[in-house]
Amino acid sequence: QVQLVESGGGLVQPGGSLRLSCAASGSIFSIYTMGWYRQAPGKQRELVASITVGGSTNYADSVKGRFTISRDNANHTVSLQMNSLKSDDTAAYYCNTISQRWRWGQGTQVTVSS
Repeated sequence: QVQLVESGGGLVQPGGSLRLSCAASGSIFSIYTMGWYRQAPGKQRELVASITVGGSTNYADSVKGRFTISRDNANHTVSLQMNSLKSDDTAAYYCNTISQRWRWGQGTQVTVSS
């Protein structure tokens, strides 16, 4: 079973930036399309960005132009650069495959507030 460990969250003012990282145990990471998800209180978990093995990316409309997903297959990591953060981006952020194949990690909390 692959383990996922997210990090990099925190408290940031509106308009600020954060970079999230997700480390996956095991080289099998390299064959899957990966995604970053978020879940705000009282809301369902949603996919905000995904990246294929070859590096093709896709974004939810709500984050397009502000977030950038990347991956390092050699080191089994996937990152999310978040710029121009808004209060609506406040949520717990998680990574997983597009099919949510693996057990969820603990997530990393992002709070955007002045």
